[in-house]
Amino acid sequence: MKHRAKVVKVVNIGFVEKTYAGGRLRELREGRSMSQADLARLLEISPSYVSQLEHNTRPLTLPVLLRLTAAFGVDAEFFAAQDTARLVADVREVFADDLLGAAISQGELDELTTNLPGVARTLVGLHRRYREATENVLALVAEHGLDRTAAQLPHEEIRDYFYQRRNYVAELDEPAERLAVQLRLRPGEVRSGLAAGLAARHGVTVTTEGIEPGSDLHRYDPQRRVLSVSPTLRPGQAAFRLASQLALFEAGPVIDRLAAEGPFSGDTARGLARIGLANYFAGALVLPYRRFLGVAERFRYDIARLCDHFGVGFETVCHRLSTLQRRGARGVPFSFVRVDRAGNISKRQSATGFHFSRVGGSCPLWTVYEAFSAPGRTLTQIAELPDGKKYFWIARTVFRGVGAHGSPGKTFAIGLGCELRHARRLVYSDGLALGEGAAVTPIGMGCKVCERPACPQRAFPVIGKPLRVDENSSTLVPYPPAE
Repeated sequence: MKHRAKVVKVVNIGFVEKTYAGGRLRELREGRSMSQADLARLLEISPSYVSQLEHNTRPLTLPVLLRLTAAFGVDAEFFAAQDTARLVADVREVFADDLLGAAISQGELDELTTNLPGVARTLVGLHRRYREATENVLALVAEHGLDRTAAQLPHEEIRDYFYQRRNYVAELDEPAERLAVQLRLRPGEVRSGLAAGLAARHGVTVTTEGIEPGSDLHRYDPQRRVLSVSPTLRPGQAAFRLASQLALFEAGPVIDRLAAEGPFSGDTARGLARIGLANYFAGALVLPYRRFLGVAERFRYDIARLCDHFGVGFETVCHRLSTLQRRGARGVPFSFVRVDRAGNISKRQSATGFHFSRVGGSCPLWTVYEAFSAPGRTLTQIAELPDGKKYFWIARTVFRGVGAHGSPGKTFAIGLGCELRHARRLVYSDGLALGEGAAVTPIGMGCKVCERPACPQRAFPVIGKPLRVDENSSTLVPYPPAE
C-alpha cells in the first residue's frame, strides 16, 4: 500500500512520460558528498547507469525515482522537469541583453539549465549585478539620476528575493497559521480578533483617531503603544494593517534574521525586506494557509466568492493565491502582477515559470492591459509565449480612493495566471475551449526581448537581427526583419 500511494503521486505530477533529471540528481548526490559509485550502491544500480542518468542519456524511471525519494526523503516534485522553466526564462533574458551582444540557441539553453543549473543561476545573478552596476554608472553621469536609481534598486532586490523563493516563505507562513488558530480568527471577525490579540498579547490599543483622510494608512506609536488606523480603510484593509503590525511583535526575530541573511545591498533594502516579510506574515495570518486553500479548492478559485467569504479585497485574495506552494499541500501555482495605466509593474510575484521582463516593459497584447478598457469586469486570456508554453490569465481592475472630494484615487489592473494545464481547476475556464480550437493570443515577455519579429505591436526591433529598410514599400510590422 505504501508503494502504491507513492506511484499515484508520481503519476499525478507527470512522470508517466520520459523524464530527464540529470542536473537535479547530480545536485542531490553532491549535496550529500557522495560519489557516483556510492549512489549506485544505494540505488542498487550500476555506476555507469548513474553516469547515464546524470548526463541525461537515460530517463529517470519509476523504480529508481521511488528509491531516490525513499533514500533521500525528497518529494518526487524535486525532479519535475517544469522546475527549470523559470531558470530558462531568466537565462534567455541574459542572452537577449543587447549590451552583451551574445547569442545562444534553444538547444544550448536547455542543455545549460538542465545539466548545469548551478552555473545558470550564477550567470543570472552576475548579469543582474552587471545591470545594477551599469545603471549606477549611468546615474553618476546624469543630472539628479543617482537618487532616482538608488530608490528603485532596493525594491527590485525585494522582488527578486520573493521570486527566488517561489513567493512562499515557510518560516513565516506556518507560524502565522498557528497564530490564527490561537487568536481564533474567523471570517468576518478578523479585525476585531486581531485588535483583541494586540491588546491581550502586547498591550496595544487600536483606534481610528488621529489620522486624516489622504495621509497615512496606519501609524504605530511605540511610546503610547497606540496603533492608529485610517477610518477610510475597508474592514479587510484595516485587518491587514493590524496583522502587519502584529507580525513585527510575534515574528520580529524571524523577520530580522531573514532580512539579515538575505542578499540585500544595504540598510534601505533590508528595511524594505522587513516590511515585505511582515506583510507576508500578515497575509498568512488573515488568510491561514490550509483553511484558505481548502475554501479556494471548494470554490474552484472563484475570487469574488473568496473575497466575500473572507471579507478581504480582490488584490489581497489574488496575492495570497500566488503563495500556495507549501510542500505536500500545493494549490494552483499562480503568477501575480499589478500594473497601472502607464504600464508600470508595481507588484510581481511568481510561483510558475512565467517570467516578468526587466527590459523594455511588458507585452501590450497581454490581457492585463486590456482590463483598463473594461473596469470591474474579469477578463480571461490564453496566452502563448514564444517557446510554445501556454498560460491561462485572468485580469480585473481595482480602484482605491482616499475618501476626500477632489483627491486623486489609484486604479490598477490585477493579473493572475497559471499554466494552461491547470486551467480546468478554475471556474473561469468554464465554457472555454482549452485544447484544439482554443483562442490563443501570442505574447512575449517584452518588446526588447521578444522573439516574434512579425508582431504589429512591437515597440523595439528584434535584438541581434538586421532590419529590412526599403524606401519603396511599407509594412504593417513596425520593424520588419531582413529576409
